[in-house]
Amino acid sequence: MHFDIFTLFPAMFVGPLDDSIVKRARDAGIVSVALHNIRDYAEGKHAVTDDYPYGGGGGMVMKPDPIFRAVETALDLPQRQADVEPIDQATPIILLTPQGRRFTQRVAWELAEHPRVALICGRYEGVDERVRRHLCSDEISVGDFVLSGGEIAAMLIVDAVTRLLPGALGQERGADEDSHATGLLEYPHYTRPPDFRGWRIPDVLVSGHHSNVEQWRRQQALLRTRQRRPDMLELAWLTGDDLKFLERLESDPGLPERLEQGL
Repeated sequence: MHFDIFTLFPAMFVGPLDDSIVKRARDAGIVSVALHNIRDYAEGKHAVTDDYPYGGGGGMVMKPDPIFRAVETALDLPQRQADVEPIDQATPIILLTPQGRRFTQRVAWELAEHPRVALICGRYEGVDERVRRHLCSDEISVGDFVLSGGEIAAMLIVDAVTRLLPGALGQERGADEDSHATGLLEYPHYTRPPDFRGWRIPDVLVSGHHSNVEQWRRQQALLRTRQRRPDMLELAWLTGDDLKFLERLESDPGLPERLEQGL
């Protein structure tokens, strides 16, 4: 899979894309990333990429021409004009903006299906509306807050999507049980030592009964989701046993504590 990232600050990506899972995936040829400096596509001696907004107001707005030129060049697209019908674009061209649809694990899986994805990092007060309306095919927000620009959002998306690609993780199905992957938050994890400063791991985890371990993990995932993100339960796929367990939680306040110990 290939990512094209369009930014005014390509140096911000040095480090986050050169370590850990993303680096291993890049080294293995599973994913590739091309950074495109929008300023390189600006005209004039000063390569200006932003200007004052029409109608007044504070802040600066990213100009449309360098962004259009950068994306069209990198993706080998014909120059877009108002009087020309736009062509079907196979590669998603995504503007990273607080006004976009929220990025979720489901969206990450959706993007992982594409062989190539283009990410445009907004800055300042935003981008000229013509970029949004006539160049981009999608808009994504990573949360209900405002960052200084889309660069951190782009890093987040590259990381989240990369780990879904076959071979990117050491464990083949490692991403399948992550929080949000199943519609629930992930169950608790423990490792050695079994007793740390008097805090012991649940006995069920060393019982050797795999079915009991799986049941405990599923119940813990349901419990944690109910406690921390009850809104997720409305969309999660739940079995009959799951629903019965949630009913037990409602009627038995002491159940969560007993479950934590694997009782």
